[in-house]
Amino acid sequence: MEKLIELLSVINNPGIQQSIAPLQWVFGIFGIFLVLFSIYILTQTMWLNFLFLFDFTEFFTFRPYGLRRMARRWRQVLLRLESGNEAEYKLAVVEVDDMLSSILLRMGFRGETLGDQLKILTPAIVPNLLEVAEAHQVRNNVVHDPDYRLTLEEAQRTLTIYQVTFSNLDLI
Repeated sequence: MEKLIELLSVINNPGIQQSIAPLQWVFGIFGIFLVLFSIYILTQTMWLNFLFLFDFTEFFTFRPYGLRRMARRWRQVLLRLESGNEAEYKLAVVEVDDMLSSILLRMGFRGETLGDQLKILTPAIVPNLLEVAEAHQVRNNVVHDPDYRLTLEEAQRTLTIYQVTFSNLDLI
């Protein structure tokens, strides 16, 4: 205990305090800079929104966060089928496949592609898992085979499979 009191008396010596005063100012200014930088970063990123807004929105709406955006994207995909253009049909199938992949990724099912994510899933999570795998195969045919012909009926059937999947996941 005596050593501690002796150390404190040395540190509280006015001569030492006067010699380290410039360092106190430098570290004080640096600390203020770090606090302001942290506040700036928090306001410029979406971290606070994720932390508070997601839970708040889900609590009061009883629906998953981002459901409106999902519904809007789904309507845009369905509008592509009304165009009468095969390229739009193909784009609709690719978009809806990407939607499902991003949703599964947000749900925690990791994988580079939807095919990898589907290998992790079980029928308890997605009851129509085999149909989704077939729909994903249609998407792969569209993307990898430039000569692949996609009819309106096949595009509608594929989108219906995805629609059932989204309904099972309570997304639409």
